[in-house]
Formats: sequence, structure tokens, C-alpha cells
Amino acid sequence: MLNAKKIRADFPFFKQKLKGKPLAYLDNAATTQKPRQVLDAMQEAYVARNANPYRGAYALAVEATEAYERAREKVADFIGAEPEEVIFTRNATDSLNIAANLVCASRKRGSTILLTEMEHHSNLVSWQLAAKRWGHRISYVKVKSDGHLCREDLEKKAGMSPLVFSFVHVSNVLGTVNNAKQLSQLAHENGSLACIDAAQSVPHMSVDVQKLNCDFLAFSGHKMLGPAGIGVLYMKKELQEEFEPLFGGGEMIKKVSLGGASWNDPPHKFEPGTPNLQGAVGLAAAIDYLMGIGMENVERHCQGLAAYCRKELEGIGAQLYGPVKGAGIVSFNVGNIHPHDVAHFADKEAVAIRSGHHCAQPLMNALGIAASCRASFYVYNDKEEVDRLASAVSRAAKALG
Repeated sequence: MLNAKKIRADFPFFKQKLKGKPLAYLDNAATTQKPRQVLDAMQEAYVARNANPYRGAYALAVEATEAYERAREKVADFIGAEPEEVIFTRNATDSLNIAANLVCASRKRGSTILLTEMEHHSNLVSWQLAAKRWGHRISYVKVKSDGHLCREDLEKKAGMSPLVFSFVHVSNVLGTVNNAKQLSQLAHENGSLACIDAAQSVPHMSVDVQKLNCDFLAFSGHKMLGPAGIGVLYMKKELQEEFEPLFGGGEMIKKVSLGGASWNDPPHKFEPGTPNLQGAVGLAAAIDYLMGIGMENVERHCQGLAAYCRKELEGIGAQLYGPVKGAGIVSFNVGNIHPHDVAHFADKEAVAIRSGHHCAQPLMNALGIAASCRASFYVYNDKEEVDRLASAVSRAAKALG
């Protein structure tokens, strides 16, 4: 296990107390806190390099451009991509919407999009809207009660050669870790594109797009110690030339006349307007911080806390969802007590957990529940915080029956 107390010293957020108690922040699947290294990098970018990248020949604009492109290279190295395959977006949701519309707009109407029942709304609604807009239909792979995809249903529906198979790498509800490499291979064997929602995997484990051999991959900066407002869409180089850009504006063009325009080289072709320099610099600093810890250590730490949490919650009678061994996410319910009430009891003890449908309502329906509680872990959490959660859950069970 990592030395979480030492790591927390890097996070100004944890200097505060809630109700006189140190805050146990266990909602990291939603967003993570930021170390001072990230905050300092962003502050420095605002104070010393606040110019519009690509737009000027003066020294400050050149420095801003170089800082932005260094951030792109950092991201590319982190996921095993080429820099030109890294497209900066607003977040994973934005990335998935771009991928969905690029694919659906460029293919013959009436094709099938294959998703799964365990998708976050980001990877559901984006494809639903694009499919409706461009005249396609959607099929879904079923989820079994143990939190894994139904292999028989998967092979049957993938075998029908859908246009694209878009799937989550790690479930934000169940912590299920799908074998993304095998799923991408299955998609390609059936003539389909492979798109991965990696919002929960890139922050928690080593992800290499070359090994996964996916066509698209999306993730957000704010779930991996970085700032909100910056995300990434990885797109294979050979696909970038094929697609027309979705949005027009400055920098994504090569030449403009009153009669039309020609496009800049990728990835700039897909990045219109003023870039989010501070967000990109902050994301690069977050990657540096995580690499300093080591992604294998991050993964081991979060999985260890999740395993310990499952054991403690099971010991007090909580109902657990998802596989026994998964990522650093634990979803549970306590009898007939509403998840919001359990979360309220935890909050009174300065323990922050998520309650609700977690932007995955179809998965809730498949599980036969309306909502659940969720504890999700990161590098600054420890077992003592899990103990505090278990104690609060136990009190909720006794008080509300």
C-alpha cells in the first residue's frame, strides 16, 4: 500500500476539516483532488505564459505553443500514442460525442452501433444522439449478475458486424475491468471499429493504446489529479485523414476563402478555437505526479483498498455489487435503506461517498435496483478512512433498520 498520509500532504484540499474532522474523500470515480504540483503548474501558466498558442510570432506566444505541445507529447507517452493522435477536448464526454458523430456521419445509414448495458451515460447518450441524427440503430450487450459481460450475447452481437463497438474499460459503478484488448480484437475480427471509454482506467492503471489496438480512446483530466475542462480523444492516425472535422473555427484550417476552407493537419484539424493551455499544462503535471508514484502502485493501492472495503462492508451485512476482484470502486446497498440516507450518515462523519444511479441508469435496471452507494478510492486514501466508512454504514443500519 502507498503511504497515503504522506501523499495527502501534497494536496491543499485536505488541510480543511469537516465538522471538525479530517475529510475522507471517497468519491474519486466522480472527480479527484489536485496536488499543489498541478495547481502550481497551472498558476505558472496563467502568470508567466498566458498567451494564445499558435496565434503569435512573439516570444510569449511561442512559449505558450511549446508548453501546449509538450503537454500533448506527455499525454501521448503516457498512453503509448503518437502526439498527432492526441486530440485535446473538454472531457471524456466531449471526446465520446466527437467520436460518435465522426463515425456515424461518415458511414452508410442503417448501420448498427454496439454498446453494453454497463456504459456510463457519456458512452450511451452520445451514441444514441448520433445514431438518431445520422440514421443508425443501437444494440446492447447484456451484463450478468456477477458484473461481467455475457460472453454468449457479446459474441452473437459482435458477430453481426456492427459499425463500431464502443465499451467501457472499467465500470464506474461495478469496478469491472473489461479485457479491452480482447474486446478490440473481437471488434476488428468482425469488421468493426473499437472505441474505449477509459475515464476510469487511464487514471488507475497502465493503458497502452498500441497494445489495446483500439481506434478511439477517451478520458478526462479531472479524474486523474488534473484540472476540469481538459480531456483527451485518442484517434488512430489513419482514421484522422478520413473524417471531416465536426466544428469550424480558428487554427483548424489551412486556408479559408469566401468559397470554403481546407483543413489543418491532425490533430489541429479537430481542435478549433483557443486551446486550453492551462488545462493541458495541468494535465501534464498530473501525469508527472502519477508517474512519480508508478501506475502499477496506483492500481495495486486502489484495488487493495477496494478489497478491504468489500470485506468490511460485507461483515456488517451490506449488499455488494460487481466482481469480487475489480478496480478501486465498491458499490453497495444496506437493506432497504435509501442510498442517500446512508450517504447522509457518512457525511455526518466527514466521509464523502456517492449515492444515486451514478449516470448509469440502464445498468441499475439490469441489476434490479434504482440506486446504490459507491465508495471509490485513489492514491491519498487509506484503510483508516475505510474503517470510518464502515462505522458510519453500521450506524445507519442500526438507526434506520
